[in-house]
Amino acid sequence: MRAGLRALTSRGRSFLASGLAALLMALLLGENDLFRIGVLVTALPLLAALVVARTRYRLSCARRLDPPRSEVGGEATVTLRLENVTRLPTGLLLIEDTVPYALGARPRFVMDRVEPRGVREIDYRVRSDMRGRYTIGPLSVRIADPFGLVELTRSFTISDTLVVTPQVVALPHVRLSGEWSGGGESRSRSVAAAGDDDVAPREYRQGDDLRRVHWRSTARHGELMVRREEQQWQSRGALLLDTRRHAHRGEGPRSSFEVAVSAAASIGVHLAHEGLGLRLVTDQGPEHLTDSGLSWSLLDTLATVRHSSARSLELGVAALRQGGGDGLIVAVLGELDPEEARDLARLRHSGITAVAVLLDVSTWNGDERAAETHRAVQTVLSGYGWRVLPLPAGVPIASVWPDAAGRTRYAINPAGGAA
Repeated sequence: MRAGLRALTSRGRSFLASGLAALLMALLLGENDLFRIGVLVTALPLLAALVVARTRYRLSCARRLDPPRSEVGGEATVTLRLENVTRLPTGLLLIEDTVPYALGARPRFVMDRVEPRGVREIDYRVRSDMRGRYTIGPLSVRIADPFGLVELTRSFTISDTLVVTPQVVALPHVRLSGEWSGGGESRSRSVAAAGDDDVAPREYRQGDDLRRVHWRSTARHGELMVRREEQQWQSRGALLLDTRRHAHRGEGPRSSFEVAVSAAASIGVHLAHEGLGLRLVTDQGPEHLTDSGLSWSLLDTLATVRHSSARSLELGVAALRQGGGDGLIVAVLGELDPEEARDLARLRHSGITAVAVLLDVSTWNGDERAAETHRAVQTVLSGYGWRVLPLPAGVPIASVWPDAAGRTRYAINPAGGAA
């Protein structure tokens, strides 16, 4: 009741004040009719407050997002399910869901009486042009009486998260030599590190299945030999994303940084679908990706990646160097100087395919100095055998990706020139 009195609207307070004034005047003047009117006007907001207060915990709420992940510029449908869990009907309900500004205005709905055990579902759509993780909820319900004398607000605790992922562009299939094995040496190191077996027989060990006994080898060696389980080869690769703030130009969805994130997402999903065991590295070092659902894990990580304050790629290069066994390195780069490019370029050696998607940041702001640096970096990377894909502003990654096939062969030249 106390909560109901605090929830009186301006109209409710006016009724209560008018009723009390009528009662006072009726007592002073001795007017019975005025007294009856005062009792009626005073009792109306009090009864409304009592009825509304009793509906405090009569609703249950559930929310469903379809889909729970949405690409930049895509829409998601939010479905609210409200259930009256008591045997009494509700009054008028004013519903408002909490939505971040990036997803649009807060949705508001008016719901009429909900019968006992009744269920209502409400749909609305959200859309974002910026990637990220957005919390939707909690839902607030304002319970009002039919006369508009009382409005009592109650909030649910439940909330859900919508992940807005970078835009993913379908890429054409390109055969990347070295992608599957990383060369014979890298392949053998990967197997040794993982502890996987090859197909050659070995000595019997306590607990081995007798069905794996290789009788021909047993007869030849004079002791029990068992077949090693044949492994299914897993390709390995690394994706480097340059997130340094000073390496990018522009703001908002069309900035070079957002283009780089979208390019990394497109390449990562494309390679994951082709069976590549991928790890993500930024200028801050390695990023953790879950083993299951590699594409979704990559997109979830890229959905929240932000600019870094790093001035060099040193940590990223070190993380790539420590991940021996990568048969493929793909780097999505902003602006870097020739010396940084040389440190990165030295990662490539025999058996590794290296691809650099080099954003021409000068096309975002017309900086001639940046254009000259871009050409010098391109020369350095190409000289070390990298397949360089220049990406100017406004050019989709799908149009330059076929160049990753690397029709031109280079030899490593420490001086930085192509041989």
